[in-house]
Amino acid sequence: MPARPVLTALRHAATWTSLGLLWLVSRLPWGVQRLLADAFGAFAFHVVRLRRHVTMVNLRVCFPELTEAARRALGRRHYQALAFGILEVARCWWRPTGDLPPARITGVEALERARASGRGVLLVSGHFTTLEIAGRMLSLRTPLCCLYRDPNNPVLAELLRKHRTAWASRAIEMRDMTGLLRALRDGEAVWYAPDQGKWTPQSAVLPFFGRPAITNLSTPRLAKMSGAAVFTFFPRRAPDGSYELTVGPELAGIPSADPEADTARLTALLEDAIRAAPEQYLWVHRRFKGFNGNPVSPY
Repeated sequence: MPARPVLTALRHAATWTSLGLLWLVSRLPWGVQRLLADAFGAFAFHVVRLRRHVTMVNLRVCFPELTEAARRALGRRHYQALAFGILEVARCWWRPTGDLPPARITGVEALERARASGRGVLLVSGHFTTLEIAGRMLSLRTPLCCLYRDPNNPVLAELLRKHRTAWASRAIEMRDMTGLLRALRDGEAVWYAPDQGKWTPQSAVLPFFGRPAITNLSTPRLAKMSGAAVFTFFPRRAPDGSYELTVGPELAGIPSADPEADTARLTALLEDAIRAAPEQYLWVHRRFKGFNGNPVSPY
């Protein structure tokens, strides 16, 4: 087994310095942090080219009805949402629970009834910029397992595991299908976001905002293997600084005999949630990759 990285090594100095600055910012009033995120996000959109092209291609594909000026404005708001998402992570990690902003959570009762009947719950979400704070807030209302993927940076990976383990009833590495199925069969609620597809035997090409995209078919298959109920979970950062966390009703009929139809149904619900707050979805991800039969990527 490889030796655990020495997280205090000199090569990680820049990471620790950035985290220290982020810790300091996390001590500021929440309203001040929102203003800082807006300023930094706007600056990054106009000055930092990293992923801006990907963002704008995604917005052109998904919102052809908008003018280019409107899409650029949406892209700028997305970078502001990304910056604020980083500050939300800091608040989750380094501030007490009482310092979290207010949240309105709806739909949890149906989830809890499913669990009370002995069934596990697949709580299907998407990659929104509110990902970390939404999971933390929901865990205060009902026990919750989460999936995680280690970042390439070992310092960030260590902190992510540490802090998610602190609030989740189980933190499951995303490739650990045995652990995921065990949690579902034990009657746990597992929150995960299967919307970032890559070509595997468990994927298919399905429409996403009307354009073919590689799509993960894992949800109906996991539900079939575990007997879990399937719910959606969509968070939204409200204009007044509060949060709206919506657990949808149980999706009866999933799994069916057609996992592609089940997944298309889930994708349509995700699209509706994205349209409600489009700047808060993770547009910096290359969602429309090339695939067999359509090898040309729009990026």
